[in-house]
Amino acid sequence: MPFNPHPKKMIIAIDGPAGAGKSTIARLAAKKLDVLYIDTGAMYRALTLKAIRRGMNCQDESALTELMRKTRIELKNNHDGSIQVFLDDEDVSLAIRKPEVARYVSDVSKAAGVRKEMLGLQRQMGSKGPCVLDGRDIGTVVFPEADRKFFLDADFKERGMRRYKELKEKGEDIALKEVEADLKNRDTIDSTRECAPLKQAEDAIYVDTTDMSIEEVVAHILKNITNG
Repeated sequence: MPFNPHPKKMIIAIDGPAGAGKSTIARLAAKKLDVLYIDTGAMYRALTLKAIRRGMNCQDESALTELMRKTRIELKNNHDGSIQVFLDDEDVSLAIRKPEVARYVSDVSKAAGVRKEMLGLQRQMGSKGPCVLDGRDIGTVVFPEADRKFFLDADFKERGMRRYKELKEKGEDIALKEVEADLKNRDTIDSTRECAPLKQAEDAIYVDTTDMSIEEVVAHILKNITNG
């Protein structure tokens, strides 16, 4: 029986390492399906931004967990497919994409207490209706019962170049070697952390996006959703 792309509780999980294109693909797929898009990475970035602003140690799990408990993070989907991220009612959609935030977000997100708090919030968001979520542990921890699971990946050099171009387009003065170093560090932290490490769910569809355009990846995802 063909998969109905609009059941009441449809959940699509898209996981993968930094620079694989998860956020872009998830956002476009959600727009095509006309469902909610939940960028879980942006949620961790928002908390990281707050910690940086307060001059906190981004490896202090206890302090970060307490900070998360006192923090309000909200996501707003716009009609054009874009997403706004609100941190305690402040729109931080641009601020969370700064290199400094990217540098520390893996440290913040590996804190077990923080992930526990985020888990509840993400499940609450996802339970409101059909949605597409992207992150590192959506198909393995957040929604292991997701209707469809995908694991996006790409060659390390390609991921680094994508992130480099993204930052340069935003006016950031940064070198490719710096971007690659940060990416390598994030990969190591994300895949080796004790709590919900980055890994492909057993029932997830692996997609190597190295030589694929954004449009091709989205089409592949949608084909597997509607015909799976």
